[in-house]
Amino acid sequence: MRESILTIPVNEIFEPREGCPVCRMRDMLESRTIEYIMGAAMMEPDVRIETNRQGFCKVHFEQMRACKNRLSLALMLQTHLQQLQKDVFTKAKTGMFESKTAKQKKVSAVNNDCFVCSKIEWGMSRLMVTFFELYQKEREFRELFASQEQLCLPHYDMLVANGASALEKKWLGQFVNDCTELTKKYLDALEADVSHYCKMYDYRNTSKNADWGNSKDSIERAIKFLTTR
Repeated sequence: MRESILTIPVNEIFEPREGCPVCRMRDMLESRTIEYIMGAAMMEPDVRIETNRQGFCKVHFEQMRACKNRLSLALMLQTHLQQLQKDVFTKAKTGMFESKTAKQKKVSAVNNDCFVCSKIEWGMSRLMVTFFELYQKEREFRELFASQEQLCLPHYDMLVANGASALEKKWLGQFVNDCTELTKKYLDALEADVSHYCKMYDYRNTSKNADWGNSKDSIERAIKFLTTR
């Protein structure tokens, strides 16, 4: 497959061979969406209609809050809160409240939606189509995939589940084996590091020259492996 506007981003994401490539894919889309929403897009009427309706999840509120442009976030919060007041907590023109069920559905929709998450999901679905096409058609890409450092557990699950419908049967077995090998290899090393970390709290390993090996950040790596975060 020739390099295209779709294949270039996928190839670039897989080149570093550091960590989980699907996490990198998610992080790239996430970073670009946060940058977009905190920039000029904040003043685009169509975008504000979407953010007013959907809002944001805690993870992406925190990422936006970490940006320098706090005014953009405040303005989005202002109109989002105003929309929430209008849609859920304002009396209808007839003087009657909506039914509790109708109002609760609106509250639930806001609580379970996020503008950034929806854009990431949209982008991931398209990049995954390209990913599976590359895996089927390009030997070099199959080798690149197999040479990754790891797959985190949630993305291992996602790839294997989607591979069943996205890949031709002749490639499915190899793909599942590649995914399993990447995940199991990293899991073995991670479990050893966490176990070594625990052993270092034994009184016999408290000297200044105690060898922690690769275990000091094993807790953080284990959490990321299990959750993608």
